[in-house]
Amino acid sequence: MSSEPARRPRRLWALWAALLALFSPLLLTPASAPAATATDTTATAQADPVPGMFNPRQTWLRNSTAGLFLHWGMYTQPEHYDCDSWQKAVNDSGWNPDYWVKETQKIHGSYIVLATFHSRLGYARPWPSKIPGSCSTKRDILGELIKAAKAKGIKVILYMTDDPQWHDVMGPESFDSAAYSAYKGKDVDLTTRPGFGEFSYDNFFEVMHNYPDLKGFWIDNDNEYWEQHHLYEQIREQRPDMLLSNNNEDTPIMDTVSNEQKTGMTPDYDMPAAYWTSMPRLTESCYKVPSSGAWWYDGQDRPVDTALNIRRYVANTGTSYKSLMDLQAQVDGTFPPQQQAFTDYMSKYLDPIWESLHGVEGGGYLYGGLRPGAWNDGAYGYTTVSKEDPTRQYIHVTTRPAGTDSGTLRIRDNGTKVKRISDLRTGKKIAFDQHDGTVTLKDITAWDPYDTVFKVETERHRQGLYPSNTVRATATSSKDGHPAADLTDGDLTRYWDSNAQVPVSVTLDLGGVKKARYLAVNQTEWSPTYNRESFGRKEDSARIKDYKVFVSDDGEHWGDPVKTGVMESARSTRYVDLDTTARYIRLEVDSTWSAATVIPFYHQLRIDEIAVGHSYPVSHGRG
Repeated sequence: MSSEPARRPRRLWALWAALLALFSPLLLTPASAPAATATDTTATAQADPVPGMFNPRQTWLRNSTAGLFLHWGMYTQPEHYDCDSWQKAVNDSGWNPDYWVKETQKIHGSYIVLATFHSRLGYARPWPSKIPGSCSTKRDILGELIKAAKAKGIKVILYMTDDPQWHDVMGPESFDSAAYSAYKGKDVDLTTRPGFGEFSYDNFFEVMHNYPDLKGFWIDNDNEYWEQHHLYEQIREQRPDMLLSNNNEDTPIMDTVSNEQKTGMTPDYDMPAAYWTSMPRLTESCYKVPSSGAWWYDGQDRPVDTALNIRRYVANTGTSYKSLMDLQAQVDGTFPPQQQAFTDYMSKYLDPIWESLHGVEGGGYLYGGLRPGAWNDGAYGYTTVSKEDPTRQYIHVTTRPAGTDSGTLRIRDNGTKVKRISDLRTGKKIAFDQHDGTVTLKDITAWDPYDTVFKVETERHRQGLYPSNTVRATATSSKDGHPAADLTDGDLTRYWDSNAQVPVSVTLDLGGVKKARYLAVNQTEWSPTYNRESFGRKEDSARIKDYKVFVSDDGEHWGDPVKTGVMESARSTRYVDLDTTARYIRLEVDSTWSAATVIPFYHQLRIDEIAVGHSYPVSHGRG
């Protein structure tokens, strides 16, 4: 990773709608509801509109939960300034690829990203290369790692940097432009972006031809030379099995987008709130496990916050992100004691709750499920939904309730009728009561210090919502290609766009005077909530803030608002409780949370779906 602030993605805004459509085949697809009293607004599968863009090569990563990110190279402490001395130190230390493979297994990871050809680690290449220009080892470290990982079912991806600016950061020059120029038969300055782009371009081809079991490239931003010479398209043609991941940019040809570590969140582990890509895009969260220091080993045994890192792992899983966890390998490949202690702990901690973290999707938004986020009395957490059986859900309580009612947990049910709840670790039944849109878990006495997990068995279909095809939506403003009709089409991959108009109003026609207990609003997850202090602004989301609700029986006479309020800036379904009777319901959005200082989001509003509820599921269970 670079030490510079992450760059704002250049292409995200214009291409987001296309990306949603491209990945729609991934959505869980429960059968449609049999009657008007029960419907499911989870998106339905659609055909891939661009054949080949959703490729089976992604399947293994989509089925993964985590990976190991290794920044390890010539400048790993103690630094070496030539390949011979670095390789000797690696050999003399007893480096063995099996160690990294075992550590990946401890965190239940499926892949390793090796970041050695890195701008701050001497641009070292841990493989024998015929291309002169930077450090290249005689020992085939990369090949040994790929072989050892493959034997245990783990994939290896190679990090590639775009940036030559740190070529002399340690004093000595990392590049040999003269040798590379002689090799190319022309003058090439590797310290320039075009020159380095050409050099790294050649290395892409050497590696993908020499290592047929290498599963992809993790690319730290783009280099203009690569784009001009159609690097990615050539990789697609020559190695269609390879994954391509890009850091900090959303490029359609890439399989994966990686979002760098964010800090300053509330709670501190809720990093997904700061990400600018979300499901169904295949997305990683890459973050440092140590609490301080660089992305690479700097000679110190840095502390590890176990609670923070376990909760990050859960938060990412609960938002359908992959956790790419950076641990700092020393020259011999092993981790400093405190990081080693963390992986040892994780190897035991994850097993009892693994079914709730693997083979699941994040709940509460695109895949249905109970609503995650802020709960009662300071409680916070996430929900996950089994891909194999969507009636099996899990509640992850990462911050337990406080105060006098600390044995009770209240969660908005999102229209899901609960049948049974149990503690996943012990199997103990949990008493619960469900009514008025809320499930209340009672008499909880055993709280895990990091993640208390409850297994929830539910009915298949959401209940109490008018079927989407019986509600018609119009709006005072819509962007071409994103009409108000998309608000009630039952597909969360299509959205209404207000065309940069706020205030703006949406009117829902129920087709007749009917009971309306609430509105369930799913806003597009495309804008972050992050206090970017270094930029002097709070980058808040393009979500609804101030709103009013009006009702009418004839669509002409509205009267005073029946509800006014401030909608919280938070992911997942937001509710507007009404308890009224009407044919027409008008939601007037007077402001959004995004400020004028954040131009891409200011006065922007995108809503995937608005459902109207007429009743609530009712259920009870004894402990």
